[in-house]
Amino acid sequence: MSGSLVAGVDSSTQSCKIVVCDAQTGAVLRTARAPHPDGTEVDPRAWWDAWSAASSDGILDGVEAIAVGGQQHGMVTLDADDDIVRPALLWNDTRSARAAADLVEEFGGAQAWADQIGIVPVAAITATKLRWLARHEPDNLSRTKTCVLPHDWLTGRLLKESGTFERWTTDRGDASGTGYWSAHTQDYRADVMELAMGRTIDVPEVLAPNAVAGRTATGMIVGPGTGDNMGAALGLGLAPGDVVVSLGTSGTVFARHDHAVADATGALQSFADAEGGYLPLLCTLNAARVMTAGAAMLGVDLAGLDRLALAGTLGAGGLTLLPYLDGERTPNLPCAAGTLTGLTRANATPENLARAIVEGMLLNLVAGVDGLRAEGVDVRRVLLIGGASASVAVQDIAPQLFGVPVAIPAAGEYVGIGAARQAAWALSQADAPPVWEIKVDAEAEPGSADAGADVVGRYRDVLATMHGI
Repeated sequence: MSGSLVAGVDSSTQSCKIVVCDAQTGAVLRTARAPHPDGTEVDPRAWWDAWSAASSDGILDGVEAIAVGGQQHGMVTLDADDDIVRPALLWNDTRSARAAADLVEEFGGAQAWADQIGIVPVAAITATKLRWLARHEPDNLSRTKTCVLPHDWLTGRLLKESGTFERWTTDRGDASGTGYWSAHTQDYRADVMELAMGRTIDVPEVLAPNAVAGRTATGMIVGPGTGDNMGAALGLGLAPGDVVVSLGTSGTVFARHDHAVADATGALQSFADAEGGYLPLLCTLNAARVMTAGAAMLGVDLAGLDRLALAGTLGAGGLTLLPYLDGERTPNLPCAAGTLTGLTRANATPENLARAIVEGMLLNLVAGVDGLRAEGVDVRRVLLIGGASASVAVQDIAPQLFGVPVAIPAAGEYVGIGAARQAAWALSQADAPPVWEIKVDAEAEPGSADAGADVVGRYRDVLATMHGI
């Protein structure tokens, strides 16, 4: 495999990114990207258009293997000819919130979901979107023969365009986010499909982590791909004690684990990972865009928000922001709005407001780290990734709130790198993926644990008062 080139694709909510790496060392040699349209409902053909734009100009020259990482949960419905039935409903589309609540009750409650499937459905989960389709667009459901996920669709389209497509495929990591694949039994649940939409549909074959989904006409290996969070975990090469906090469009907290978990609160979802293990994960709707909105509200850019936040004090003088600007997935509050509490004449300053904005975004994810601890996951440090991790205010404040050292890996497209690492694994057919070194740019200690605990406690009190959680 020495000298071989592999590529990873990150087909995210916002864009298609391609990363070409050295298969042995993981060194990133070439990158490209093209934007996706905004929204919570997207025609999958827009993903292909972005892929076509990003993959032009010879970026894949010499590449021997490729794999796709993609946004989880999106519902891509296909008819008997594999044509798209309707635009895909993405993970951040909350119209199926009522369907999610009904499915939880009809299956026997949250504990039954946690024990049997590993997740408690919220609006993001694919099964709830299929229930919504059955209720609101029955004609489209009747036309639907197959449902695939975004990364499955792009993987299949790569092979279809090459004339080498054989069947729809996925991996256990992305399948575990559908609601009808169980992390406990590692198999599809036909009964959940029946419950969701009144019948079963065709679903992709779940491949082993280092399997070959197919080959293009030029002989390039196509790996099984995976979900974006599983791709990031693979790209970062998580060690025991590492917890990832990702601050992108959504916020996620996850760590590798040796068994499935069963959290009846629904906060921690028991996903599978891309290496044969598990990836308990908490996901929020609101992360980096909280800071963007806060900067706009204060009339500054993001650098200005950083300066103001750093001029404030821990706890923002008593201000607390519940940052549910787009509703929220965790906690499950799809119709909520943001709430700022504790405002007085004494603390009504731009500095405190900026500080509350940054703290609120992070505090919404502290619960995920605490949830991992409660499930027996070793938490020794937090790895902070995603666009908002570049904020100097975030880097300064995060260790105080998480209560453990916070490391900032070198900026990189870790979903794409993880997909490339999977491609290298499929190319080598080794027992484990290649070891790629990840550079850490900075690491900060937590400082006073008591001060951060007070801020965390106040946030929980406000959440309980406002939403009964």
